[in-house]
Amino acid sequence: MKIKDIFPYVLSEDLEKEFFFSQWEYSNRKICIVKVVCDNGIIGWGEGYGPADVVRESINYIKTNVIGMNPLQTDLIWSKMFRRVHDYARSGVFLSAISAIDVALWDIKGKFHNLPISTLLGGSFTEKIRPYATGLYFDDSKNLTKNLCKEAEGYVKEGFKSIKMKVGLGIENDIKNVQAVRNTIGYNIDLMIDANHAYSFDEALKLSKKLDDMDLKWFEEPLSPEFYDQYSELKSKSNIPIAAGECEYLRYGFQKLLDKNCIDFLQMDICACGGITEAKKITALSSTKGVKVVPHTWGSGIAFFAAINFISNLEPIPGRMYSDDALIELDRTENKIRENIIKNNITIKNGYISINKNPGLGIEVDETYLNKIIS
Repeated sequence: MKIKDIFPYVLSEDLEKEFFFSQWEYSNRKICIVKVVCDNGIIGWGEGYGPADVVRESINYIKTNVIGMNPLQTDLIWSKMFRRVHDYARSGVFLSAISAIDVALWDIKGKFHNLPISTLLGGSFTEKIRPYATGLYFDDSKNLTKNLCKEAEGYVKEGFKSIKMKVGLGIENDIKNVQAVRNTIGYNIDLMIDANHAYSFDEALKLSKKLDDMDLKWFEEPLSPEFYDQYSELKSKSNIPIAAGECEYLRYGFQKLLDKNCIDFLQMDICACGGITEAKKITALSSTKGVKVVPHTWGSGIAFFAAINFISNLEPIPGRMYSDDALIELDRTENKIRENIIKNNITIKNGYISINKNPGLGIEVDETYLNKIIS
């Protein structure tokens, strides 16, 4: 069996209602996915996280180096892709391209062996994963706090046991919004905050102290990802656990986060950090430090099912008879591409999502829909 061809696609959908956070405003979703075709007819699907048009061109640049190779040899292919761009791609968009192809190869490997990716990775430690609702983005209304509370209340009614909200509007605004949401949902629901690296060290520490009594599960990306020493100091002074990693790449980057004791929760994005092949190595590193992994998950249903397979294989830290729930991020903003690109439904039952037991990623891509929204 050999790789016959690789086709990257940019999918684009305008949003009915724009949303924004501490850095940017969104009125459109663009996602780059990839189709890898083998000479025996097996097809694998993958996805790259990042600026979709640039990811597509990066895939086109890389793909000629791996066409003709055996798709089951994922380590060999990964190494060849990375070495081809090593001099200028130790982080960034080329790694998203590598990730997309790598995920597709694992999909092929699972289909070839008639096994889910989680089994190929070594098995599932759990039968169900608890999704946390990522939402509570900002709007430009005069009733933002009220709107956030109403949205959070809706997630609780839907059965979510964990909710992540955005911060980064300024310390006083953040305090007001977080306190209001916590009072709305009570203390039996996990609440996390995400600043998308909006704050300086002094600001992040101040906000952390002001929210000390809100029983927050984690404070995500409080600082810019370059500042490892600041992360380390903030972690040592904050009573709120620190989470980060969606802007980090490769085991080498994550080794810095771990060696400098920067984080309590490691959040690599499988579709950006180097794919499933590299994410497995990053997880091995995190286990040596006792740091829990909760991948950042964004984009389409392809990325979501890649995360389902990967997360079910995560060894619980610490190991005990009754472990904490495995968590997966479920973006609640408008995402027609995620809902339509695959024919599988993302089903939540009693607050949990069942793991994948079908071959490969466990998805069926709707290529009729794909062809309608190719950019």
